[in-house]
This record gives sequence, structure tokens and C-alpha cells, in this order.
Amino acid sequence: MSNETLQTRDGFKSQWGFILACIGSAVGMGNIWRFPIMVAKYGGMTFLLPYFLIVVLVGSSGVIEEFALGRRAQAGPIDAFGSCTEARSGNKKLGQAIGLIPIVGALMLAIGYTVVMSWIFKYAFMSITGGLYAMGTDMGTIGGTFGGAAPEAATLGEALGMMLGNGIFGIGNGVWLLIGLVVALAIMAMGVANGIEVANKIMMPILFGLFLILAVYIGFQPGASEGYKFLFTLDPKGLLSPEVWIYAFGQAFFSLSVAGNGSVIYGSYLPKNENIPTSALRVAFFDTVAALLAAFVIIPAIGASGFAMGDVTPGPGLMFVYLVNILNGMPGGRIIGIIFYVAVLFAGISSIINLYEAPVATMQEQFKLKRLSAVAVIGIVGVIVALLIQPWTSQWMDIVSIYICPLGAGLAAIMFFLVLPRKDALEEVNHGAKKPVGKWFEYLGYLFIAMCFIALVAGAMLGGIG
Repeated sequence: MSNETLQTRDGFKSQWGFILACIGSAVGMGNIWRFPIMVAKYGGMTFLLPYFLIVVLVGSSGVIEEFALGRRAQAGPIDAFGSCTEARSGNKKLGQAIGLIPIVGALMLAIGYTVVMSWIFKYAFMSITGGLYAMGTDMGTIGGTFGGAAPEAATLGEALGMMLGNGIFGIGNGVWLLIGLVVALAIMAMGVANGIEVANKIMMPILFGLFLILAVYIGFQPGASEGYKFLFTLDPKGLLSPEVWIYAFGQAFFSLSVAGNGSVIYGSYLPKNENIPTSALRVAFFDTVAALLAAFVIIPAIGASGFAMGDVTPGPGLMFVYLVNILNGMPGGRIIGIIFYVAVLFAGISSIINLYEAPVATMQEQFKLKRLSAVAVIGIVGVIVALLIQPWTSQWMDIVSIYICPLGAGLAAIMFFLVLPRKDALEEVNHGAKKPVGKWFEYLGYLFIAMCFIALVAGAMLGGIG
């Protein structure tokens, strides 16, 4: 990359701006609806203990590696991968071709999240206007409302029937989909420092504050103590189950947004004096805090509602069906519902910004487009595909999470730990670090590569871990 490009490249203005943006990318739907369910499914501390250990592994290897990979190249995955193969063999094009995989993964995941964002915007609006509270606690009414917002089609014929019968905008929430995407892309169009960094500096503190308020309030509800007891339950036999460890890795893997794309592109906006190991550990720490706050809101709320932990299944139904029933049945539920869905809205926006950033930056780097033009191109592709895939959103997200994201993360790790000369890799990580990383970093990197491909195989065998 030319010196001119390096000098004019947008970037983060402060360390905490970068950290909050990374936390925003990591704190998403995985933390809010999937993490509490994994904790509930596998028995409180029986899941939390493996999860904490794996977060330390991923935060100390994969997150550091992706930040460093992007910063070294001052570019996204395509040129970052290309710089690794060029340093090893002089062949830049091979790495660039491989770097397309995580870009495709980021775009596919962003498109799927665009559909989910339409649900979030609609439910945030309904919580403010009172539409959610008016449904009461009738599960048929609540479930029917969400079913109308997120219908699924088993066959192509069913999907075409929905489109032809209701129009593409009638399949789910076309208008809300457009609103959500326009908000996210508008922030991105303002740039990294003036858009993404500023937005996350506002949204992330508010998000943490709102969840803290919710956790305290729900803690005083009758029956919440059952949820706390469950959270701190440890079954030693459960720790011997390979499935618990595989799912814990999968949760940490996607929760920390390690997929060879978003963290690489955010790393590319870092100055050389940034302390990458410290920043990576801070991101891992605050992401874990956010996940725990979500668990301390949702699991005690389930306990207070009278539902058994095993009665609630993973997926959007937790947040858009069960939780609506719980909130509508508790004192002050309407106000708490507004706080919850506004917090989720901030989490969703911050995540989708990160997912679209890698494709947008790729358009800028590879086709020399101005930022506004690149945002517009990716936005048009995103909205068209998102409208078309609404009937198959779950299947779409499964394919991305099971195959493309673990593959992208594994390839990024291979590029950094195995292809890039060891001296160059360590030199990049240690730029700005107060204490140079040692051999432990390399060994954790090799372990991380193995875990990525175990996650890929296990995800396919177990039906998805993302």
C-alpha cells in the first residue's frame, strides 16, 4: 500500500474509541439471546467455567492476531492475507484470493443480521408505542405477532407464494429492514472516526447502563433467586462432556467477533503505537461482562416468570416471544420493555456496522471508490438480498455460522501464525506493547488454529455452534 494511502487512511482517534467500537461489534445478538440460553441449557457454572477459559484463549490469540494482521497491512482481509503470502513466497495474489472468503462471510452475516435488525427496530418501536404491552401475556398472540414478522418457508414454492401473495415488503418487515439498514449505513458513511467511533462512544456506555438497570430491577422480582441459584450451579460430570466445551468455544468464537473480517478491518485503522495485546484483552473482558449482564437479566427473568430453564429453546423466540410474555407480566413491565429493546437496538446497530465495514472497506481498497459510494453499493446489495432471504433467515445464518465464519477465522490465523514469517508477526504484535509477547502467544495461536477447524467440523456435525 502506498505512503499516500497510509497517510490519508481513516482511523480511530483514541484507544477507547477503538475498544468501544470493537466491543460494539462483539456485543450483539449472540450475547443477548444465545449466551443466556447456552448457560441455561448446560447448567449455569457448568457452561460458564469452560466459557471463561476459552474466552481467555481466544482473547489472547485470535483477537490479538486479527488486530495485528489488519494493522500490519493497513488494509482488510484481501490485502492483509496477500501481504502474508507475499512475505513468505513473493506471491501476493494467492493470499488475496484466499482473503475473499472472510469478506464473503462478513457480507453474508451482515445480510442475515439486516433481517434480524428489522425485527429489533419494529419491537423497539412497539415497546415505545405500547403495542407490545397491549398483547398482554397470551402466548398465542405474542407468538403470532412474531410469526407474522419473521415467517419461515420450508420450500422455494412457499417463499415465492409469500412474495407473490404479499409483495416482497409484505414477507416480514421490509420497511423496518430499510430503516435499520439506512441508520447503520448513515453512521458508516460518516467514516471511522466521525461515524463508527462517535456512535459507539455514545451507544456502548448507554447499553451497559441500561442492562445494569435491568439486572438490578429484575433481581428484586419474586422468583428471581431461582435464576441466580441456577447460574451458580456446577455439575462436575457436565465438565467431562465434549459437547459443553465445543459449544462454549463456539459461543466465545462468535461472541468475540473473530471471523477473519471485522476485527482485521478494525485493526487496520489502528496506529502503530496502539498496545494491541492490552486492547484485545479489554475487548474480551467487556464483551464477557456484557454477556454476563444479559444472563443476569434474562435467566432470573425466566425464573421469575415460572418457565423452567429447559422450556426455552435457543433463537429469536427467546427475545421476541418468551421475554415479551415475562415483561408484560411483571410490575413496571412496559418501562422495562422499552429499556430492554432500546438496549438491544444499540447492540444490533453496533454489530451490523462492524459486519458491513469489511465489505465497504474492500470496495474502497480494491475499486478505489470513495467511502460514500462504497457504502451505497454494499447497501444496495444488502437490502436486495436481505429482502429476498427473509423466509430462510435461520437457514441462511446457520450456513454462515457453521461453515464460513470458522473457516475465515482459521484462515486468518494460518496466515498470521504459519504463513507470515515469525519475526514479522511478533514484531507487529509488539509494536506499542509495553511488554513483548513471548512463546506462549505462538503456542496459543497454534491451539487456536486447531480449535477453529474443530469448530468447523463439530458445527457441521452438531447442527451449528454459531
